[in-house]
Amino acid sequence: MTDDPLIAIARETLLTEASAIKATAEELGPDFRKAIDLLASASGRVVVTGLGKSGHIGHKMAATFASTGTPSVYVHATEALHGDSGMVQAGDATIAISNSGTTAEVVDFAAHLHARGIPIVAMTAGGAESPLGRVATVVLDTRVEREADPLGLAPTTSTTVTLSLGDALAAALMTLSAFTHSDFRSYHPGGSLGAQLATHDDADPEGTPE
Repeated sequence: MTDDPLIAIARETLLTEASAIKATAEELGPDFRKAIDLLASASGRVVVTGLGKSGHIGHKMAATFASTGTPSVYVHATEALHGDSGMVQAGDATIAISNSGTTAEVVDFAAHLHARGIPIVAMTAGGAESPLGRVATVVLDTRVEREADPLGLAPTTSTTVTLSLGDALAAALMTLSAFTHSDFRSYHPGGSLGAQLATHDDADPEGTPE
């Protein structure tokens, strides 16, 4: 039986993105550990910035950090150049996202923070020699073989890999800080997840994994 062509392209999209995540996982090394140590050592917040699709990924990344014990906020790169850079203070660390490593607003904001001595984790496919990479403290490589859409142009695989790397950072920071079920409940008291965590804490008052 011939597969429905739309299901076939959907399946290919998912497999392309899954393959890229697997390749990224296999390449994790010292730079990822440096990024973890940098973020964990921040006495303030983790400030995430980006623009366009990278900005949307940055919003989710900051929300995940904040709900898992790493104080975090998203700052729009363009708004940062018009006053919002004041939201970043001494003791903060920054994650700057740009697939190309050349996004003017992200690079300009990162350069401004670099001049102020704010440490920067760059998430880019542009590498350490890109404009963003050159002002970063550490660079996390988000290169992918190809985007997953039929034209190979829309941010799909690249944004998926960046989002997954953000989740990996959050998971590592949770482990480093010994973040517990009870901690999670204190940040997420509502909804079905809050109810699930309340049930867990009733069964395990210390909030330790079973």
